[in-house]
Amino acid sequence: MSQKKQSILAIFALVLLVCFDQASKLCAVFQLSPEHGGADLILWQGVFRLHYLENRGAAFGMMQGRKLFLVITTLLIVTLLCLLYVRLPKEPRFLALHWLIVFLLAGALGNFIDRMRLGYVIDFFYFELIDFPVFNVADLYVTCSVLVFVFLFLFYYKEEDLNRIWPGKEKQRKQG
Repeated sequence: MSQKKQSILAIFALVLLVCFDQASKLCAVFQLSPEHGGADLILWQGVFRLHYLENRGAAFGMMQGRKLFLVITTLLIVTLLCLLYVRLPKEPRFLALHWLIVFLLAGALGNFIDRMRLGYVIDFFYFELIDFPVFNVADLYVTCSVLVFVFLFLFYYKEEDLNRIWPGKEKQRKQG
């Protein structure tokens, strides 16, 4: 696949993923939020439910009320992810990383849209069995992508692969 086609496909996928995240949150608002007469939807008694929550912080409710910090951090992360996407070699060995970046960007942008538009992020998945913090589709994109990233860097990619992404690292080691 040509580099141009791959980039167009990545942008299309990014838009679809963000739209899916936003649509799921809109459904949560209309079906689960108390303002719209909604209530929790129990999918598995004592284990998993859909529960509406307005999260004004970051992951797991950390940094409540720190919107400016979270916005700046998100913009920085999105910029770095875009830079990494552009730097990655356009060959089959790195295709998984390209797609992981698309999912990470979709997660970051999905929550960024909420934060900018509403002042909070809409969360609604709740594993009550383990009292896990309430989360959303964008959080799933980020969490799953990070887990796959770690797996790939531990078991698939080698040091020479990383040196192809950031060639300067190899030169610094030789000089040091």
